[in-house]
Amino acid sequence: MSNISDTRQIDDIVIVGGGLAGLFCALKLAPRPVTVISAAPLGQGASTAWAQGGIAAAVAEGDSAESHAADTIAVGGGIVDETVALGLAREAGARIHDLLQYGVPFDRDLEGRLAVSREAAHSARRIVHVEGDRAGHAIIAALIETVRKTPSIRVIEGYSAEALLTQDNAVTGLQLRKAGDDIAKPLTVPARAVVLATGGIGHLYAVTTNPAEASGIGLAIAARAGAVIADPEFVQFHPTAIMIGRDPAPLATEALRGEGATLINGDGERFMVALHPLAELAPRDIVARGVFAEIAAGHGAFLDATKALGEKFQHEFPTVYASCIAGGVDPVTQPIPIAPAAHYHMGGIAVDEHGRTSIANLWAGGEVSSTGAHGANRLASNSLLEAVVFAARIAEDIGGRSFETAGPLEQIAAPRNCAMPPLVESNLRAMMSANVGVIRNGKGLAEAVRAFAAIEKDTGNIALRNMATTALIVSASAWARRESRGAHYRSDYPVEKPALAKRTMTTLAAAREIAARLSEETDTTALPLSA
Repeated sequence: MSNISDTRQIDDIVIVGGGLAGLFCALKLAPRPVTVISAAPLGQGASTAWAQGGIAAAVAEGDSAESHAADTIAVGGGIVDETVALGLAREAGARIHDLLQYGVPFDRDLEGRLAVSREAAHSARRIVHVEGDRAGHAIIAALIETVRKTPSIRVIEGYSAEALLTQDNAVTGLQLRKAGDDIAKPLTVPARAVVLATGGIGHLYAVTTNPAEASGIGLAIAARAGAVIADPEFVQFHPTAIMIGRDPAPLATEALRGEGATLINGDGERFMVALHPLAELAPRDIVARGVFAEIAAGHGAFLDATKALGEKFQHEFPTVYASCIAGGVDPVTQPIPIAPAAHYHMGGIAVDEHGRTSIANLWAGGEVSSTGAHGANRLASNSLLEAVVFAARIAEDIGGRSFETAGPLEQIAAPRNCAMPPLVESNLRAMMSANVGVIRNGKGLAEAVRAFAAIEKDTGNIALRNMATTALIVSASAWARRESRGAHYRSDYPVEKPALAKRTMTTLAAAREIAARLSEETDTTALPLSA
């Protein structure tokens, strides 16, 4: 690990983020010098390490990239970029090979071939995994070890990016601050090329499976620099997070329902039976809405495996069992309290097929970006695939370039970074869950837009302002989309509208305009969010 005492040591290429996309990009750029900046120790602040499923790749006999792309398009709510989806699927095999070369111990069958499993909405067995459900942990561990051994990669841990520095719509550097030091003086560092790989936005919600670092900072600093943001309203929720007071919340895997566990409310009633023919085995977004509705109505929601599994629970699902016991719940004899949790953001910084943003010399990869591959709803295990495919594309796009000298560095005027009042952050997260969550409506979204705009404008804390910036963009976009599509569901507009089967392209300026008009008017007619 390097320190940052001398900013002249920063390389021309700076990658912000120590998860899968950032580390893979750094390795693909080698031997070109690159600096990786991570707020937490490598891997600890990344959602990658918690990914249980694996990577979707059509590597098995009888499967094809075309079939994989078709499955991706089918679940994306009509707005998947089909060219991107097909390109993603076709490059999967090569990226799996790269990961093997970096030491990822993917499971193999008795004949030595990659073992593949099947997940929901995939038409074939194509999920490449490690020890069943340890893919994320194994992948990130292997990459960290390889990065540490690569001389061209300098790693600086313990610093957060709080602003992008630009001149004439081109990146010139970054403004950083020591993580956890609320009164530290910000540092400005030059960079001729910046890759944002900062993860998603789950921590903007009160209940999430994401680490605290996934608070939308990358999206916010890009938006504040003027970058175009795509599809921010589409947030995927996992229906069965275990509510035992942990933040982030552990998950109760969908396999429990596959084994016969039922969803009940506080009165012991199975509520999914009336909502879908498949009841507990309905699609994830439908189950999430059912669970949310019971909680919102004050009935509570629980996953009951006492009859289906009983004493077998601790042996067949040891990870979930351990989480429950640690939280004071015995799933052998007690229903598990649950709630939907923010899980994955389909939206993000708009990028092209090379990972380029609308700002010169700024690239974005992984969950902070929006490539068009996921549309309105992500297909299982496509997120890790997208991260490595676009990280490789970004590295290739940067690799052969020479950059002009970065322009002058001027520290961005920012509010004093005094300690963030916990109540203010918790209020923001609570409003996101209540008003911009699983089930939305115009009135609640308008309230959220106004509240986040006020925080973004007036707060004296830079970290909170960045959270509010992203929250404003997500809520304004959700308010403007007057239909339900994929993971975006509005109770006041519960059906898809064919005329709206197109991606959202917006900016922070457009979101602020919506907030200003909502503050002046009571009419909730949708305003355009075009860039």
